[in-house]
Amino acid sequence: MRTHRITHAAVLAALIAGTVLVPPAVAAAPDASPKAGAAATVRAAVPFTAATAQRAADGGHTLSWSSPAGSVTVTAVTSPDATTGIPVGTAPGTGSLTVPAGTLPEAGRWYFRLTPDGGAPLVVAERSLGIESARNFRDIGGYRTTDGHWVRSGLVYRSNKLSGLTDGEQQRMVSQRVTLDVDLRNAIERHEDPDRLPAGVKYQVADVASLSHGLRFHDSALTTLAKAIAAGLLSGSSDLGQSIGYPFMVDFVGADYAFRDLLTAVATNGSGATVFHCSAGKDRTGWGTAVLLTVLGVPRDTVEADFLASNQYTGNPKAVELGWLRAAFAEVDHLYGDFDTYVREGLKIDDATVAALRAKLLTD
Repeated sequence: MRTHRITHAAVLAALIAGTVLVPPAVAAAPDASPKAGAAATVRAAVPFTAATAQRAADGGHTLSWSSPAGSVTVTAVTSPDATTGIPVGTAPGTGSLTVPAGTLPEAGRWYFRLTPDGGAPLVVAERSLGIESARNFRDIGGYRTTDGHWVRSGLVYRSNKLSGLTDGEQQRMVSQRVTLDVDLRNAIERHEDPDRLPAGVKYQVADVASLSHGLRFHDSALTTLAKAIAAGLLSGSSDLGQSIGYPFMVDFVGADYAFRDLLTAVATNGSGATVFHCSAGKDRTGWGTAVLLTVLGVPRDTVEADFLASNQYTGNPKAVELGWLRAAFAEVDHLYGDFDTYVREGLKIDDATVAALRAKLLTD
């Protein structure tokens, strides 16, 4: 695809849009998820159609699920790949179970292994790690794909900046086997608030606003800018800067490199878990998460719900708007025709990497 060099006016507009990609709700929209790639491996689906784990303020947990099984046995485990742990009960194939506070000893994080009386088990967990200095630090696992698989918990986390981690919070990361931190922020942000990481965690930069690949866009930047402003005004956006910034994350060539590096890093990070973040963990991180989940085959309404959940986790009900995310997806359709082509030609992610992501992050 040909690219366009931008005019001075468009450079200024794009850079302004990039710098407002700052600091997080849950709604649904029609399922418009595309295929996850030609090289996807076919697997047998886990027999659950829904499952959640929620941690109460007192430390108890409420689990709920839907499945065609006759009964489901629940075991509390401290690792997502553990097969033995503390039995906490059995309930119908579609049902719920409460684990009262004090039932389980203190642990870095409890996972719950749901074992049906027929079929493969599913592991679920509360998404948040409860890191106060990074309140948007949460698991992107536990979502069901359109083909009936599930995104594994405990392998990929999204977050806001990690500059304020306490020693205890760093240890919580270690307990969850986080071995790679991918930073999507620009050079100024990284200099002013450098990540504070535990020993043994590898640090990688994937700067979405980097100019190291030039000031190039896939389409006329002035056209993209005008469309974004018009769409933002029409939708009643509370922040036109964000309305502009999201399409530019698809249009800007430098962002392609950053999001390609992010997906490649997740795919190649061995057996450890990966966390990626920007400053507030909602815009650049929000689009990066939307891309990764869509590659895995998670339906669009679920992707949008995860995006809007930043409003809940950060405590700011106006931190993100659904129109911003949809503007990025609309730019994908405008430039590439469909999401698969964006992944293949824009991000230059090959089928082998897509297959590796699915093999690593989806249930068998």
